[in-house]
Amino acid sequence: MRFSSLAEWLVWQETLHPSTIDLGLERVAATLHRLHPEPPPFAVITVGGTNGKGSTVAMLEAILRAGGYRVGAYTSPHLLRYNERVRLDGSEVSDAALCAAFECIDQARGDISLTYFEFGTLAALDIFWCSQVDVAILEVGMGGRLDAVNVLDADVAVVTTVDIDHAQWLGDTREAIAFEKAGIYRGGRPAIYGSLDAPQSLLDHAVAIDAQLFRYGQDFGAKAEGEGWRWWGAGKERHALPLPALRGASQLQNAAGVLMALEAVAERLPLDQAQIRAGLLAVALPGRFQVQPGAVTRILDVAHNPQAAGELAANLAALPCTGRTLAVVGMLADKDMAGALAQLRGAVDHWYAAALTVARGAATAQLVQALTAAGVAAADISPCTDITAALALAQQAARPGDRIVVFGSFHTVAEALSGPV
Repeated sequence: MRFSSLAEWLVWQETLHPSTIDLGLERVAATLHRLHPEPPPFAVITVGGTNGKGSTVAMLEAILRAGGYRVGAYTSPHLLRYNERVRLDGSEVSDAALCAAFECIDQARGDISLTYFEFGTLAALDIFWCSQVDVAILEVGMGGRLDAVNVLDADVAVVTTVDIDHAQWLGDTREAIAFEKAGIYRGGRPAIYGSLDAPQSLLDHAVAIDAQLFRYGQDFGAKAEGEGWRWWGAGKERHALPLPALRGASQLQNAAGVLMALEAVAERLPLDQAQIRAGLLAVALPGRFQVQPGAVTRILDVAHNPQAAGELAANLAALPCTGRTLAVVGMLADKDMAGALAQLRGAVDHWYAAALTVARGAATAQLVQALTAAGVAAADISPCTDITAALALAQQAARPGDRIVVFGSFHTVAEALSGPV
């Protein structure tokens, strides 16, 4: 074996390819064909979109597991451990399993240069093949059309939402980005769009390839019903469903897309009402409006673009708070920082702006500049060297009844989760 530890493998993978991001399917397809030339023996559900991907994957995984299926799930990025990215039946795979899969990929690739994400995606697929899963749920890392997970034809593909993000690689208009995300759809197969106001480019692509498109609000939907909700779609209804065990205003919409996707593959993966209810109640996902109660409540959210930040603001407004809202924020420099921060301007009383000491991380001065551009007064901003220092200052300033909101990036939330509460 080339390396003896997972950490060594991951460091090496980061240096294997000249570019961190190099979208395209040729390298992945060639390597996968060498390792597994046959079609996958498991069902494939691919999930893309700007926001809501993680919640959608988590709900699909929980419901299918409740149905008794052996489920593989591949997500990115991770919060604390790389192992979070690859799960079998709800459990992170071991270091040993990942290292063995990395060795298989390294031998199969020959002289093909793979990016860090491509290498990890192929390892996850190899693990799912060898573990004989019934279904693999694959989260798109970026875009869709040229993302590594798109190497497999999805039995059903879900695009959750479309908004501006990763503009450097996907395009700077919603229509351009929607076309990239719609690339996970397949001709003659079910294709789900999980939001209202579907971009025209996505609709046109679905028609051009003859995908079976199902649109939220038109072909399926959700409606609050008592203390639960009702799902409708595909000529049927499901009543008395429990609200998903995930906080946030969009989770009912995400759940509706999940049930439409499962309905679309019901012949292969049948589920009954009790199993769907059990999965909705069991789902969990760290870092998505994750509330840590106490005298000073902490709320952790990976929101990092304007659409997600707007939802975070709405969720904060819906959650009572008797005191002030203090925000600890760190972001990547290539995000629309001012656009995201402007969404929360009216929801935050004081800001603790911190540098992210990672590749692409915004410096403190850049974040302060973005806050100012978003209309935040200088007196309401405390510049901090890093997230740990920002959290310490916020906790020192907080009084009982206040809340601290930590957001802006997976890296920001990861630092908060790994430090003292």
